[in-house]
Amino acid sequence: MRYLLPHPDAVADLSDLDVGLYDGTQPLPENLDDVELYAVPYGIIDPRLCEPITRMPRLNVVQTVTAGYDHVLPFLRPGLTLANGRGVHDAATAELAVTLTLAARRGLPQLVRAGDEGRWDPYWSRGLADARVLIVGYGSIGAAIERRLAGFEVAVSRVARTARPGVRPISEIADMLPHADVVILSAPLTPETEGMVNSDFLAKMADGALLVNVSRGRVVDTDALLTELSKGRMHAALDVTEPEPLPAGHPLWSAPNVLISPHVGGLTAALSPRARRLLVNQVRRHAAGEPLANVVVAP
Repeated sequence: MRYLLPHPDAVADLSDLDVGLYDGTQPLPENLDDVELYAVPYGIIDPRLCEPITRMPRLNVVQTVTAGYDHVLPFLRPGLTLANGRGVHDAATAELAVTLTLAARRGLPQLVRAGDEGRWDPYWSRGLADARVLIVGYGSIGAAIERRLAGFEVAVSRVARTARPGVRPISEIADMLPHADVVILSAPLTPETEGMVNSDFLAKMADGALLVNVSRGRVVDTDALLTELSKGRMHAALDVTEPEPLPAGHPLWSAPNVLISPHVGGLTAALSPRARRLLVNQVRRHAAGEPLANVVVAP
């Protein structure tokens, strides 16, 4: 087979080509000698799903259906093209970023706890209207987050690795952090962003500010975050953590002012049709000798 994909509907759409199915739940095909494009199965990041790359001598393209691709890099060899799942998770991840922001700013965890105990417990909250929101990492997910914030009467600032109209460079973030009520992380995990949110970064955030992370857990220094949370100076809403999965008894679970979701940013009904479209499009491009979309590592 030339193409090995994890999506049965995409395989069905490509029935005129030599396509096989492997989603990580069934045995890997025995003969991988002719695979030219391998789409890594989606799910909990597991090196075993990337290991087949090393056993495909004719492989020239590795495709992910995740926006992040740091888990694949250790398995790449010279000459391979890596394309990511840019666009597949934009809607779902942006939804969760806004959900976490609203939940934290309106105190929904407090409401849930009171409801579980049968208590009528009205309170004032910060809310989201008139807040200043800083989006750190302004790719397709960052832009999708801003679109969903458009109706909430917030002031949005943007920062990214590369400056462009309306987006300031990451080198200027120290000047922006003190003026943000909400900081939303949607940057990819790279050597430059790993540990970027450290004690210095957090110290520059305003008192009472909210940190929302829908990127990768390793973008944030967990110990530094715990130190700030323990002071009661700031809030955090995290869909990703370091370590991950977050073990029972980890201090983040009991830290004050923190809301945690278990890396579910992309897990909605929107995933499957978008992944299907991406995989079909990429295989058709490859079969026709056309340039691929979403290339993040070129040979």
